[in-house]
Amino acid sequence: MAVKNKVQLITYPDSMGGDLKTLHELLKKHFSDIFKGGIHILPPFPSSGDRGFAPLTYLEIDPAFGSWEDVSAIGESFDVLVDLMVNHISRQSKYFQDFLEKGRQSEYVDLFITLDKIWEDGQPVDEDISKMFLRRPLPYSTFQITNTGEEEKVWTTFGKTDPSEQIDLDIHSEQVKALFRQFFENFSKHNVKIVRLDAVGYIIKKLGTSCFFVEPEIYEFLDWINELASSLGIELLPEVHSHYSIQYKLAEHGFWIYDFILPYTILDTLIGQSNEKLYQYLENRPAKQFTMLDCHDGIPVKPDMDELIDPKEARKLVDVCLERGANLSLILSDEHKSEDGFDVHQIRCSYYSVLNHDDDAYLAARAIQFFVPGIPQVYYVGLLAGENDTEAVEKSGEGREINRHNFTVEEVEDAVQKSVVQRLMQLIRFRNEYDAFNGEFSIVPCAQDEIMFTWKKDTLWCSLFINLKSNHTVIKYIDDNGQEVEYLV
Repeated sequence: MAVKNKVQLITYPDSMGGDLKTLHELLKKHFSDIFKGGIHILPPFPSSGDRGFAPLTYLEIDPAFGSWEDVSAIGESFDVLVDLMVNHISRQSKYFQDFLEKGRQSEYVDLFITLDKIWEDGQPVDEDISKMFLRRPLPYSTFQITNTGEEEKVWTTFGKTDPSEQIDLDIHSEQVKALFRQFFENFSKHNVKIVRLDAVGYIIKKLGTSCFFVEPEIYEFLDWINELASSLGIELLPEVHSHYSIQYKLAEHGFWIYDFILPYTILDTLIGQSNEKLYQYLENRPAKQFTMLDCHDGIPVKPDMDELIDPKEARKLVDVCLERGANLSLILSDEHKSEDGFDVHQIRCSYYSVLNHDDDAYLAARAIQFFVPGIPQVYYVGLLAGENDTEAVEKSGEGREINRHNFTVEEVEDAVQKSVVQRLMQLIRFRNEYDAFNGEFSIVPCAQDEIMFTWKKDTLWCSLFINLKSNHTVIKYIDDNGQEVEYLV
């Protein structure tokens, strides 16, 4: 099975209508010819936190969202993409709960990384920990075993609580490999075609390293899991937030990667009215990427954009975003901040709002995304030209809620009628159906306040022209009769 070179949707299971059945009905009614690339359903599994990203199991769907039958039904019409949090599983999972009760007597003990797997005597060494890329103050949590009263320290890379809610899995364990096999077989049975490997950069724990993207061991695991997925007709998409050079290493190994550089670069291009950074970036960028503008987290800045941005210039762009209602997530560790203290990890906002609710600017951004080589993904809030949900942020205290509005059926019906959404859907249809996008891409030199790209395949040809001063966007293409047609986006 090959990934289709067409546009995909990203959505939570309950963000368009409240559950998977209603999502399917809305997809059939309004978007059957729009998302020919597939539907990325953000974690629909039973979870104990992080809006689905702390799953208890992948063998069930949270009953609040529906069932595996609902996923299978969506998979009849659309390629389905789901996440596998390959680094960890929920503390509330039956596997870890059994370990909490029985400790070393648990049948699941080998799924987890007790500290004696890292340090022979099970005692953590500060000098080793100081070299690690930490996502919390310490990379382990201490638990008390019910049956014995003994304390056990186990590896926990992530988690805002102490002890953590997300328990790392030992990917060297045959038990973990058997569990992954079970999960993938279940995915395959229910029409899942693509699996995103979330947090895959953290899977190798090796003393003397940062414990992040440890080479060559990470490739050994990726090759193993890729073989497993391929045998079931599933494609993999490793997700790694890091310096872009690490992404490029994955690309060299033949994997799909995420273009986490494009969202900021397009924003910078439109606000700064200059093609300079975008053209520089596109010169040597790998083509085998999934592209996006918006997602459930935010627009990546650090570390994804390190060495590609000047912190002083980045501050100016961030200030514009803040004026337009965005909020920020910040880098925690001092060593990963810029020398001048610049520490923005992600800009959290709706992409439509951060472009000042300007329909032409927003369509220009999407046109650039769709013309850049890769598989375009459109987040559901972006699809519906949703605005910053500041009310949800105030209510929850969670900054990411600004771009996670749950649309009722009525809100979806209303949004679909908006001119900007109609224009976006027309642009998606063109990107899906025009065959030149399977040909050769070129960047055309032009004035700094303009953009011009072309795609050519056999006798087909299309070009994108954008005036960055006015956001006037025009696509020219050769139609079936060999005539040149002009399409105002």
